Amino acid sequence: MKAMTRDAYGGPEVLSLQDIDRPAVGEDDVLLQVRAAGVDQGTWHVLAGLPYAGRLAFGLPGPKKSQRVPGMDVAGVVEAVGANVTRFAPGDEVFGTAPGAFAEYAATRAKTLAPKPTRLSFEEAAALTVSGATAVMALPSVKTGSRVLVIGAGGGVGSFAVQLAAAAGAEVTAVCGPSKLDLVRSLGATATIDYTTTELTGEYDEIVDIAGGRRVSVLRTLLAPRGTLTIVGTETGGKWGGGMSRGWGAMLLSLFVRQRLRAPISLVRPKDLVKLTELVDAGSITPVVDRVFPLGDLPAAITCLREGRARGKIVVVP
Repeated sequence: MKAMTRDAYGGPEVLSLQDIDRPAVGEDDVLLQVRAAGVDQGTWHVLAGLPYAGRLAFGLPGPKKSQRVPGMDVAGVVEAVGANVTRFAPGDEVFGTAPGAFAEYAATRAKTLAPKPTRLSFEEAAALTVSGATAVMALPSVKTGSRVLVIGAGGGVGSFAVQLAAAAGAEVTAVCGPSKLDLVRSLGATATIDYTTTELTGEYDEIVDIAGGRRVSVLRTLLAPRGTLTIVGTETGGKWGGGMSRGWGAMLLSLFVRQRLRAPISLVRPKDLVKLTELVDAGSITPVVDRVFPLGDLPAAITCLREGRARGKIVVVP
């Protein structure tokens, strides 16, 4: 099968399209014919091995053999199932997560998959899981009438966060660059801020800061006295801890102030797949797919993402 592989940490240039064996299928596994795979900032972090703390999981000094083919978000058709798998059968259309998704075939545990929502294409379903679940995690209890500020609203997680908040009846202010203002309005934002020309102002009940770099002290000035700030990743910070220290510091400070400061770790659990399917079926969220790249053009897809040009999600197809 064709797969994008790498043997060292680095940028998109370390990737190459190779012929490799199909992955083995364990008793609890499902073998997928991959129809589409999502690209997000986590893709780049795993590829680059940054921050260095992540290499404790990815491999030292180079990526583990299991990490040779990157990728996680996936949508496809079940090719085969292990002896213990009863939920799926060959021919089923599914979505979820699968290590090594940037390939023609990928194997994963059955519990990491769910039936693909019928109203979504494979490309849309591949864009759903990680970013969608992260947005749900960032807004666990948004209420009608809440004033919600989404920083980084035009990207993958942000496009879902705007939709979730709007569907709940919140007043959503979306922060993004000028090329994405029309997109976030179409997703339900009631107000927009072009961060390249306008300073952030106002008071908000909830702030979701996606891959931002503003100081927590600055964000707190925009937060209601008992408001909630949720930090979702960051693309700032050093090579060792990245921006994780900002989140850790916020959570520590939260013990001493009335405002709630969160920096939860994004994990995709079986119940999250159920929740995402319910939200899609209800029309509360629809993945925004900006561009679809051929599998061999994964380096270009990652470069597009890192340069901040993506409006919503980027997907690759074998």
